[in-house]
Amino acid sequence: MRKILAITDIHMRSHGRTIIGLNPLTQFQNALSHAHKNHPDAEHLILMGDLTHSGHIDEFKMIKDAIVDYPIPITFMLGNHDRRDNFATVFPNIAMTPTAHLQTRIDLGDDVILCLDTLDGPPYPQHHHAGRLCADRLNWLTDQLKTCAHKRVSIFMHHPPHDVGFAGMDAIKLQNPTDLFTITENHPEIRHVFAGHIHRTISGHTNGVGFTIFKSTCHQMPMTLDADDSSLSVPEPAAYGIILLTPDSIIAHSEDYELAIQPDGPTSDALPD
Repeated sequence: MRKILAITDIHMRSHGRTIIGLNPLTQFQNALSHAHKNHPDAEHLILMGDLTHSGHIDEFKMIKDAIVDYPIPITFMLGNHDRRDNFATVFPNIAMTPTAHLQTRIDLGDDVILCLDTLDGPPYPQHHHAGRLCADRLNWLTDQLKTCAHKRVSIFMHHPPHDVGFAGMDAIKLQNPTDLFTITENHPEIRHVFAGHIHRTISGHTNGVGFTIFKSTCHQMPMTLDADDSSLSVPEPAAYGIILLTPDSIIAHSEDYELAIQPDGPTSDALPD
């Protein structure tokens, strides 16, 4: 069994700014600390986009400072709140694709993880939060799949490529999902799609593949399915993802680390026979 960790929607803010009273830096640091303490055997940590709240250089620097010397290898992804040029300024050694997109391949034995860049831009129109996979990014995906015929593939992307039942969030999902699902339909080695963006734990099956969406380490989406407002937020407990890869299964756990039992561990209330 192989284990990877996933953290999404950090929404880092500089100068002590908060989001509905939550400090994104403190929330992120707590997630990192809990993950390392409880899962030191994890082989990889994927930061799944919306690293920052406004895409500012100072916010990316705070991310960089928070993960310095973190003992687990980290892969970065971008979300709609990020800005690709500012990320590249702060992380100049992180490789981009030849078309300057942040897409990464991770090989773990018979499993391959392909991390896609769904940030739509530049330009970045104000209040535009939907995602897109342009031809260059889709071509990169297709090229990677050419060497995955005998592998099991999981796709990581910030924006879900399908509706999830929240009206406001469905309006700002991936805007060209048919382009992606045309590829998945022709590549049965793609077994699962992991996403963020929604700020809730959601799982299911769509267009022939399973999917898992993880909560934010900061603010969460309230369970209000008919709301058209995509900015609704509540201070429900934060979480990160734990993904287990076995020969037979892809298993996704959501760890609500703010609710985790401390420090003596769980006890049983079962009565003796």
